[in-house]
Amino acid sequence: MPVAVITGASRGLGRATATTLTHLGWSVVADARSAADLAALERELPAGTLTAIAGDVTDPGHRAALAAAVEAHGRLDLLVNNASLLGPSPQPPLASYPLDVLARVYDVDVLAPLALTQLLLPALTAGRGAIVNVSSDAAVEAYVGWGGYGSAKAALDHVSAVLAAERPDLAVYAFDPGDMRTTMHQEAFPGEDISDRPEPETVVPALLRLVTERPPSGRYRATELLAGAAAVTA
Repeated sequence: MPVAVITGASRGLGRATATTLTHLGWSVVADARSAADLAALERELPAGTLTAIAGDVTDPGHRAALAAAVEAHGRLDLLVNNASLLGPSPQPPLASYPLDVLARVYDVDVLAPLALTQLLLPALTAGRGAIVNVSSDAAVEAYVGWGGYGSAKAALDHVSAVLAAERPDLAVYAFDPGDMRTTMHQEAFPGEDISDRPEPETVVPALLRLVTERPPSGRYRATELLAGAAAVTA
């Protein structure tokens, strides 16, 4: 049975990915800050498929607990670094961005994914696994007010690219899911109606295409992957 670690698994894309993988026969080690939210997810999934470990991914002790769960499973096929911190809502301009908050955004969005990757590299190497670092279009587009989150995701993109160059034995992807109808996206646009955004479940097939088809390491947009899948099946 393949094994995945998914951070930020209690909601949004992380939750949708964990749900899909468990129904496909995977075991998932799931991280989130809310134990109650993880417990609710676990109740919805096939028995025994989810190992829920609540905590803060920036905490070394919590990351060690995730690694211990992987060791207990005896393998690791996929790491999805999905947990992210948006920062202030509404998003402030860089000229007035609180630097202590910016440091926290980088800690969650850049340093924690790298630290967890470092910890899990032996298991990923043994299983010739894949790493999916969830990015954003804000990493490549200069949106007003998105300097904090966007620059953090740009840094994560570059971490992904360099790791891919250093580790050609692994598949390393920066994955841009596009706009989704999530709590984080709503926080980015307080008071606005985001019901026109697609649900996270619609993006999961694009992520799974990376996992199953294993294209060359790189940065991929969900829209492109979904369009390619549609072309293949047409």
